[in-house]
Amino acid sequence: MIEVVNQEIGFNKVFKDFNETKCRYRVAKGSAGSGKSVNVAMDYILKLSDPYYKGANLLVLRKTEDTNRDSTFAELEAAIIKIFGASYYQNIWLIRRNPLMMECRTTGSRIIFRGMYDERQREKIKSITVKVGKLVWIWLEEATEFEESDIDILDDRLRGDLNEINPNLYYQMTFTFNPVSASHWIKAKFFDVEDEDYFTHHSTYLDNRFIDDAYHKRMMRRKERDPDGYRVYGLGDWGELGGLILTNGEIKNFNITPDNFDSMTIGQDFGYNHADAILTLGFKDGDVYVCNEIYVYEKDTSEIISLAEGKLDKNLIMWCDSAEPDRIQMWKRAGYYRAQGVTKTPFQQAKPMAGANKKSYINSQIDWLKQRKIYIHPSCINTIKEIQQWKWKKDKETNQYIDEPVDIFDDAMAALRYGCTSQMQQRTSILEVL
Repeated sequence: MIEVVNQEIGFNKVFKDFNETKCRYRVAKGSAGSGKSVNVAMDYILKLSDPYYKGANLLVLRKTEDTNRDSTFAELEAAIIKIFGASYYQNIWLIRRNPLMMECRTTGSRIIFRGMYDERQREKIKSITVKVGKLVWIWLEEATEFEESDIDILDDRLRGDLNEINPNLYYQMTFTFNPVSASHWIKAKFFDVEDEDYFTHHSTYLDNRFIDDAYHKRMMRRKERDPDGYRVYGLGDWGELGGLILTNGEIKNFNITPDNFDSMTIGQDFGYNHADAILTLGFKDGDVYVCNEIYVYEKDTSEIISLAEGKLDKNLIMWCDSAEPDRIQMWKRAGYYRAQGVTKTPFQQAKPMAGANKKSYINSQIDWLKQRKIYIHPSCINTIKEIQQWKWKKDKETNQYIDEPVDIFDDAMAALRYGCTSQMQQRTSILEVL
């Protein structure tokens, strides 16, 4: 038996059957905040720590390997600390951050982290070896990022007789994701057919007894402003999230040091009940690089300034929402002397438009962003989430998309727009000369 320090670990009942199934494929579809990823992390740590499953090893994947650090790795580490306690867990688990790896000291089971972004990463999958036992479990987080051909490669790793190692072991692949498109291969492969090897599961944030009131209120605001998005991200239903605004973003691991860019800036969208988002941006050869992010809820400006210490370069221009000059002054007093508000006029004109409004201002920024590549560092997980769901509103009568963004869950996108102000102004200056 494993020695658990926290006797009240706390699972959501909705996942009981999911955690107990031994089907080769268990597929968890659910809304944001349903707790499915936290559940999987807790489930695996308990099993890998238990001598009953001695010889089991786990491979954890995101499509881009580096995104594991701030998602799956962080979830599994949190699960270890919660189960065994902050003062004791190191006696049970060895945790390494470079490269990412976890090993249970009592069972010898390992957790290996990989990606499948390109052929090089796919080849690394084929060469995985373990010290004790066999690779028996695979977890694909954000499974909709993967191609069906990736699954064939992974499936091929789960083979061989396990009885000689431990008759309690079984092969299993776990998929966790927020559904987006009803035409995605995962729906056709696992949900549209019946198969005794498939265990499919659905959960929403309403099933999660650990969700706080603030999160529930944010989802209710989304339900009101973005019903289509709420059905997918709030209720976990299959849908068709058309109308995406920025389709030119790419998750990419790159050097974030200043020498790698022609210039850098910071963009900040103030928030409290909605997120306060701060992005450090780099610019090179006309493209935009999102280097790091601070993304927090329900913190006042002084708390955020403390969080930013050592993470932001005080010498960079910080473009902020001009609607809150008092907060800009607080950042200046904290040493960010180049913090300033944006001037909300459209940038595609050489001179400000007469009667320019918020819609034309935002759309001019969107037009500018669409004309270049936007590279996002894997550590910027909230920026990645937002850009993948930021979309145009629908006309309630015609059900057609209109030229106006949905104005919720767009805080990192606002920070991105603000942070590009200097580059947009350069274009305006060129137009004035011409």
